[in-house]
Amino acid sequence: MMKFRFRRQGNDPHREKIKQDLFAFSKTVEHGFPNQPSALAYDPKLQLMAIGTKSGAIKIYGAPGVEMTGLHKDTAAVTQIHFLYGQGRMLSLLDDNTIHLWEIVQRENRSHLVELHSFNLPGRPGIESTSATRVTVMLLKLSCDLLALGTEGGGVHFLELPTLTLLNKSLFQDEIMQSVPEEYKCGKSLGPVESLQEHPQDSDKILIGYSRGLVVLWDLNSRHVVNLFLGKQVGLMSLKWLSTLFWAHFWWFLLNSVCRSVFLIFVLFISGPFPCKAVNKILWRTTELGAPLVLFSGGMPRASYGDRHCLTILQDSSHVTLDFTSRVIDFFTIHCTDKEKEFDDPSALVVLLEEELVVIDLQMAGWPTVPAPYLAPLHSSAITCSCHISNVPPKLWERVISAGQQQCPLQNYENWPICGGKNLKNNPCLLFIYFQVGCFDPYSDDPRLGIQKISVCKYSGKLVVAGTAGQVIVMVLSDEKSDHMIDVATVDLLQDREGFTWKGHDRLPPKSGSVVFAPGFQPVVLVQCMPPAAVTAVTLHAEWNLIAFGTSHGFGLFDYHRRNPVLARCTLHPNDSLAMEGPLSRVKSLKKSLRQSFRRIRKSRVSGKKRAVVYSPTSKVQEANAQLAEHDAEVTPVQRRIEPRSADDSLSGVVRCLCFADTFLRDGTHHGPTMWAGTNSGSVYAYALDVPSQEKFSEQSVEALLGKEIQLMHRAPVVSIAVLDGRGNPLPEPYEVSRDLAKAPDMQGSHSVLITSEEQFKVFMLPKVSAKTKFKLTAHEGCRVRKVALSNFTSVSSEEYSENALVCLTNLGDIHVFSVPALRPQVRYDCIRKEDISGIASCVFTKTGQGFYLISPSEYERFSLSARVITEPLCRVDISQIKLLYEMRSALSSPVLDSPNSSADITLDTTGELTVEDVKDFLMTVDEAENNFRNIAEEDGRPPGILIN
Repeated sequence: MMKFRFRRQGNDPHREKIKQDLFAFSKTVEHGFPNQPSALAYDPKLQLMAIGTKSGAIKIYGAPGVEMTGLHKDTAAVTQIHFLYGQGRMLSLLDDNTIHLWEIVQRENRSHLVELHSFNLPGRPGIESTSATRVTVMLLKLSCDLLALGTEGGGVHFLELPTLTLLNKSLFQDEIMQSVPEEYKCGKSLGPVESLQEHPQDSDKILIGYSRGLVVLWDLNSRHVVNLFLGKQVGLMSLKWLSTLFWAHFWWFLLNSVCRSVFLIFVLFISGPFPCKAVNKILWRTTELGAPLVLFSGGMPRASYGDRHCLTILQDSSHVTLDFTSRVIDFFTIHCTDKEKEFDDPSALVVLLEEELVVIDLQMAGWPTVPAPYLAPLHSSAITCSCHISNVPPKLWERVISAGQQQCPLQNYENWPICGGKNLKNNPCLLFIYFQVGCFDPYSDDPRLGIQKISVCKYSGKLVVAGTAGQVIVMVLSDEKSDHMIDVATVDLLQDREGFTWKGHDRLPPKSGSVVFAPGFQPVVLVQCMPPAAVTAVTLHAEWNLIAFGTSHGFGLFDYHRRNPVLARCTLHPNDSLAMEGPLSRVKSLKKSLRQSFRRIRKSRVSGKKRAVVYSPTSKVQEANAQLAEHDAEVTPVQRRIEPRSADDSLSGVVRCLCFADTFLRDGTHHGPTMWAGTNSGSVYAYALDVPSQEKFSEQSVEALLGKEIQLMHRAPVVSIAVLDGRGNPLPEPYEVSRDLAKAPDMQGSHSVLITSEEQFKVFMLPKVSAKTKFKLTAHEGCRVRKVALSNFTSVSSEEYSENALVCLTNLGDIHVFSVPALRPQVRYDCIRKEDISGIASCVFTKTGQGFYLISPSEYERFSLSARVITEPLCRVDISQIKLLYEMRSALSSPVLDSPNSSADITLDTTGELTVEDVKDFLMTVDEAENNFRNIAEEDGRPPGILIN
C-alpha cells in the first residue's frame, strides 16, 4: 500500500488575480472634529480653510465634500498656517521650528495636498542659542515672494518664496537698539518678536512689534528705522495694520499719533478697574451701512472670567461677548478683500475652538450661528458605542432627516460661507442628521447614563439602546409628537441563585406617568436587567418582535410586542465573584485578576518544561498539542501551543455575543427561529424558538427551548456567532425576504454555524453540530481576535462577481480576511497601531468591506478593504483658473503699467479647465491689456508684447 503526502503548492495566479480585484486596503477619510487643533488660516481667493493640529496634521476644507489632508513627517504641533492667496499653496510652522511649504496639485482629475519644501532656521554660531532662533511669528508679504520670520531672540529673517531660501538681509536687535532712546534701553533686550505687519500702502516697509512694547516701522530697502512707537506699561500681545493700526495690550490701548497717510491709533479701552486677561488677537472691519466692527479675544476681567473663553464683538452700541466652552484657538472674518472696494463688509465670523468650530452670521440681526456641514463635534459627550447601518432605505432616511430638521430647523448648508473647490461625488462628509437624547446634563458624571450597545432595524424603524446600568430601551420611529407612558419590565438574570450579592451601582429610576416626546425615536418599552450590570450584548429581530440582551450575569429574551419576558439564563460560575461587584468597585478584584494572570503564566512555563522532558497527555488539549508537535513542518506552518483557560476565571459568565437565525436546530428537515448566545468562557447556547405568526402575535406567546450547548475546548471567549445557509452565505436581515429585498436563503442544503472565539474560527454543521473546518488564528499568527464581521466583496473587474468573506481585527491592530465557509486566509493588512487600544476597541466593520475606528476622542478614521467600494473625498480646486484671473488683475493694476518708461510682460498660466464665460472674460481682459500696452508703446516708441503660456 502506497501513501501519498501532498505538499503545499505555490500561489495560484488565477486566484491571485481574483484577490487583487476583490481586496485592497486604503485609509480614505477622517470624520469628525480634528483632535487638538492648534492653528487656523483662510484663503479668501480660493475660499478654503486650513486647520493644523498638535499631531502634525493639516486639513483643508471648502464646500461640503471638499476636503484634503496632509501629514508632516514628524508629529510636532502645527503652530501657524499661512495661505499664499490664490496660489493653492500654504506655509506651516511646527513646534520643532521647521517651516514647510505645501501645494494643492491635480492628480487623476482630483486635488491632493503635497509637501514641496521644508526649512529650519539656523542660528549664528557662538552668538545665538537654539531658543534665540525659535520662530515666534511669520509674515507673508502680499506679493507672496518674501517670508519674514520673527524670532524669540528678537531677530527678523527673510526667506525667498517658493524655494524657502534664506536671504542675506536678516535684521537683529543691535541694529534696532541703535535707534532706541537711551532711557528705553536700560540694559535689557527688546524681547521676542510678537508681531510682524506689512505696511498697507508701502510694501517695502514692515511693522515689527516686540514683547516689551516697542513697535518699529522698518524700511527693507534702506535698512533703517522710519519711526519708533514706545510702550512701557505692559507687554505687546497683538498688532494689526488697517486704515488704522491697533496695538493690543493685556487690557488697554493708548491714543497716539499719525504716520504718513496711514493713521496710527492706539485706542484706550478699559473693561474696569480690575486686572483683565490678555487680548490675544484683534480685528477691525469697516462696513458700508454702519459703524466699524471690532472683534477681539480675551480682554475680560480676570477675577470673573479667568477660566472662561470669550470673544467680543463691538459695533456702535452693540456689544456681544461670546462665552465658549473651550479655548479659542484662532478666528477670522469672511469679508470683501477687493482693493477697489472701500469697505470690508464682513459676512461671517469663523471661530476655531479647542473642541468645535463656530460660525457666526454677521449680516443677520442678533448675529446667529450657522450650522456647519462638516467638522461635527462628535465628542460633546464621550463616545462609548458605534453602530453602522448599510444601505439605509430612502423612506427611513427621509423620516430621520425630517425629525432632525424639527430639532434644528436652520440646517441649510447652501449658505455655508466657506465654499471653495468642487465636490465630484456623493458627499462623504459626516453630517449630523438627528440627535436622540434624554435629559442631557453635560456636567453629569453618572456612569449609569452611558450607552453600551445599539441595534437597529432599518426596515421597521426600531432602535434598541442598552446602557451601563442594565437598562434596555426599545424605541420606535414616529413622525408625530407623542405623550405616553413607557412600559417597564424587569428581568432577573440570576434566577434567584443563592450565595450571590450584587455590590455594584443601583438601577436608574424610571420616570413615572406620561412623558412628552418630540417626533423621532420615541421609547415604548424599558427592560431592566437585574442585577443592573452593564449590558455587554444586544440584538433585535423586529420581524419576530424579539430582543435579546446579555450582561456579566447571563442573557435574556424579551417579547416587546406582548411586553413579556421569554427567557432568562444565568451564565455565572460559582467562583465568579468579580461579576457581583460591578464596574465601579473593582480595585480588590483587579489585584486578584493580576495574581491569576501571573499564576497562569507560571503554570504555562512549568508545564512547558515538563513536556520538554517527558510527555504524558492527560487531556484532549495536551493530545492536540502532541499531535501538532509531531506534524510534518513541510505540510503546515509551525503553530503555537495554546493553554486552556480555567473554568473559574473571573468574568467567565460575561455574554459576548447574541444572534437570531432561521435555521435547522432540532432536526435536518424542519427549520425555524433560533437564538444563539456566546460567553466569555467559550460556551455557546442555542435555543429553538416557537414564534407565532403575524396574525397570532397578540394571542400566543413566544417560547424558547434549549436545543444545543457547545463548549469550546480552550474556553476562549466567543466573539461572534453567524449562521450560514446551504451555499455558505450569511442569512438575510429581518424583512428582507418577506419584502422581496433580498434572495431567500438556501434551505435545501445543510446549514452551518460560524463561531469565532478570541483564538480561532470554527464552522460546525447543523443540526448535529459536528466540526467541519477551523482556523487557529492564535496558533498561527500569535494574536487574538478583537472584532469580526461578514462582508461582501465585489470584484472591481466585474460587478456580477462577488464573494463573502470573514473580516477580522486582532489585538495587534492588523486585519485578516478569510474565505467563507472554507476559512482560507486571503489577505492581511496593518491597520491600527497595536498600542492604540481604544482605536482597536472602537472599530466597526460594514457589510461592504469598509470600517471605522476612533483615532481620537473626536475623530473616526474610515478605511476600505474592498478594491471596488471606496468612500473618500473626491474634489477639485481649480487653482489655475483663479490664479490666472488673480495674476491678470495684479498685472493690470500693477504700478508698472502706470510708468511709460518701464517694459512689461504678462505671464499667465492657463493650464486649468476654463468655462466659456471665463474665456470671454479672459479675452476681454487681454484686449484691455493690449490697449494699455499699445498706449504705453506708442508713448515709449517701442513695440508692445504680451506673453501667454
